[in-house]
Amino acid sequence: MLNKQRILLGADNNALVWLIGVQAISFILFSGIKIVYYLSGIPMEFFQSQVQNWFTLSANSEIFFSRPWTLITHLIYHDSFFGLLSNMLWLWAFGFILQDLSGNSKLIPLFLYGGVLGGVVFILTANVFPVFAPVVASGYLAGAGSGLMAIVVATTTLTPEYRIFPMLNGGIPLWVLTLIFVALDFSLVASGNGCIALAHLSAAIIGMVFIKQLQRGRDWGAWMENFVHWVDGWFNPEKKAAPANSRTFYTDNRKSFTKTPTVTQQRVDALLDKINEKGYHFLTEEEKEFLKKASQHDL
Repeated sequence: MLNKQRILLGADNNALVWLIGVQAISFILFSGIKIVYYLSGIPMEFFQSQVQNWFTLSANSEIFFSRPWTLITHLIYHDSFFGLLSNMLWLWAFGFILQDLSGNSKLIPLFLYGGVLGGVVFILTANVFPVFAPVVASGYLAGAGSGLMAIVVATTTLTPEYRIFPMLNGGIPLWVLTLIFVALDFSLVASGNGCIALAHLSAAIIGMVFIKQLQRGRDWGAWMENFVHWVDGWFNPEKKAAPANSRTFYTDNRKSFTKTPTVTQQRVDALLDKINEKGYHFLTEEEKEFLKKASQHDL
């Protein structure tokens, strides 16, 4: 029987493993630097001013404009191990489902879209609403929360009835977990962390819109994938990788109506690669029908 190829844990193109790996390495690196400061007897205020503040996103607009890269780097800075662990568990659960259903190229663009929009909303709300004035004075945004929220809501928008923990009365639908996830942030809007909660909620919106646009045939992450291919081409000139949207998945110069089992298997493999790369919904009706027939013939 035909089985859908999954992106393996150790595969070098596994965006989920890469994303979690970057988070873990960053935490170890920053924690190591913090330990050095502590053992050297240097007050933690110096660690905050010399290291932390250069990677976290300040709510103060003047500081932000002097360190614009923090709109990205705040996503890989976590203050605590348990905060990192919680975010990575959620990321693994929802990211695995999203990657399995939509392909390998959507996870990182979604994470970045959610993180960047969340960061912008954090700065805007902190400066627009007077109630958040204390945040402008000394507050900052750090952690993968906004990027994670975009992935959680995107996954649920793509497949709301997907169930996890099937041993619990048939499983828990994703939309139930996501509703709890969003409700927790919504309940924090009227608090001192309100601008952080609003940042997460804005990321939820971009996650939903991203999938809705994808279902209409507009891939907002395609330009990032093309950019990566372009950069990779500069560093690997001998590697002639075709753009994702012009890739040839099946070539057959043999005569029509000739039974060619080996070529058929090649096409099956190519279509499975296409599913892993872009997602099942990018297959044409003819390709879906081909895979259905191939599964019935045990190819």
